[in-house]
Amino acid sequence: MASPSPSERLTALRSALSGLVVDGFFLPRGDEHLGEYVPACAERLAWLTGFTGSAGLALVLPDTAAVFSDGRYQVQMRQQVDTSLWSVEHMYETPPPLWLAKHARGKSVGFDPRSVSVRDIEALEQAGCHMVALPCNPIDGIWADRPQAPAAPVCIQPLALTGRENSAKIQAIADSLRQAGQDAVILPDPTSIAWLLNIRGRDLPFLPVALCFAILHADATVDLFIDITRIDDAARSHLGTSVRVHMPADMEQILQTMHGKTVQLDPARCPIWFANTLKDVKATLAEGTDPCLMPRACKTPAELDGMRRAHLLDGIALTRFLCWVEAHGVGKTEAAIADYLLALRREAETCIGPSFHTIAGSGPNAAIMHYAPTAEQCSVVQADAFLLVDSGGQYTCATTDVTRTVWLGAGSPPEDWKKQYTCVLQGLIALDQAVFPAGTHGYRLDPLARLALWKEGLDFDHGAGHGVGSCLSVHEWPLGFTRRPVLDPLHEHMVMTNEPGFYAPGSHGMRLENQMETCLAYKTETGDYLRFKTLTLAPIDTRGISLERLTDTERTWLNTYHARVLEQIGPHLAPEEREWLQRACAPL
Repeated sequence: MASPSPSERLTALRSALSGLVVDGFFLPRGDEHLGEYVPACAERLAWLTGFTGSAGLALVLPDTAAVFSDGRYQVQMRQQVDTSLWSVEHMYETPPPLWLAKHARGKSVGFDPRSVSVRDIEALEQAGCHMVALPCNPIDGIWADRPQAPAAPVCIQPLALTGRENSAKIQAIADSLRQAGQDAVILPDPTSIAWLLNIRGRDLPFLPVALCFAILHADATVDLFIDITRIDDAARSHLGTSVRVHMPADMEQILQTMHGKTVQLDPARCPIWFANTLKDVKATLAEGTDPCLMPRACKTPAELDGMRRAHLLDGIALTRFLCWVEAHGVGKTEAAIADYLLALRREAETCIGPSFHTIAGSGPNAAIMHYAPTAEQCSVVQADAFLLVDSGGQYTCATTDVTRTVWLGAGSPPEDWKKQYTCVLQGLIALDQAVFPAGTHGYRLDPLARLALWKEGLDFDHGAGHGVGSCLSVHEWPLGFTRRPVLDPLHEHMVMTNEPGFYAPGSHGMRLENQMETCLAYKTETGDYLRFKTLTLAPIDTRGISLERLTDTERTWLNTYHARVLEQIGPHLAPEEREWLQRACAPL
């Protein structure tokens, strides 16, 4: 049977909504865990709209419908979505509540309470429409060939890699609950649970977690909700007696036992279903940020050690790739280039797989910030063009994320392009060299990555960096360098990316990205000051640089960085690769 067309899918949804006696439907990209990465069975937004980006939502009304995402995906949305059926919106320039206020005031809009946060519904209710919690997700009823949910066994993350026992993590958060006068906290994020319990999984393509829910109690016990057949004897022993394992279907029953208790949940990260269920049993809700987030962001010495080991392996693979692509990249498809890089990464025994879908875009595709080539849809790399490759690996000991933009061709880039590339490099260096008080918020440092571009009337429509997990999410919430105020401070032992870019839609794009750890710079009477130390080890293409634009300090930074790359990566390469690296890292 042929798959329904985009028009047929939208028509079927509208018919289902009519049966549910609502006028419209709010469909976020996230699943029941509200995460960035979702299993195939939860790719509801992609199935309905065709848009495959990692961030977005849809609003469907009887006579109009819209898809929203951020600046990274504006070009991609217009390529993937049928614009005769959907309007394409920038979620910050046209926030969904404003769109609803214009199109749905006074109407009823349904939502799946298991896949929408408390905060999302609070914002949408201000649009003057009536938000209705539906008994089921209407997409699931019309998606005939919906994939099965994942069911892989849970894996143990050993103490040698975590540096901290799961019992100690549980106790620390339980202590904080007691001090706050709270009885429990709801943990819907499998990443937090993976960190808390020192477990991992294979349920998602790029995020090594097991999909599950948990309730952590002030008595230092945990209710874990996951198919018990996925927990073998070794995992059961690892979890210990303080962790009670239940089937997911038992979750509502357990919540109903919390009558009169004070329960913490994160309104921005927790499905509203939990809040509604707890309110029904007269529990007291205490709003608070997921208590695992900041402890997870501050890496242990063992985790930082793992980061350094992984970046050495990653740097070897990347350097071999850059050597190869310079000689053989022209004429290859973007998908083939991405596959070759992944194959090099997989030569390391500790590599689990990619940390996200490799972005390998040449020419105009390099201007699509989250372009993801496939064998079915990609371009052949041409000479005299920039190739942007943003990729990362999941290793048992760490997670990596790095971007390099290389010039392919015998000549030099046009002068305007060299100016842009140089500004991007200057932004990378400026952020890398920052010294700042401990507790500084990332958004205050974001302008450093943009100043060189701003001076030329240029900019980029994404954050200058994000947090990175330890064999967890490559986009580790809540840290980031962003233009939007984010009130999460930077402290010692955090891991961030540094990734300024520039994009000329329809023409070319460029981005440079290194991973960094926050380190102590010096102590003062008024407090500690921090700096960054670069973890990434891979040469930066110098052919796109306008040397006359670099200051002496910037030139020294690049020469010093390249000397370090040569010293640490060179010994692990074949002779011809080492000769190439020596040329690539030659002082300017």
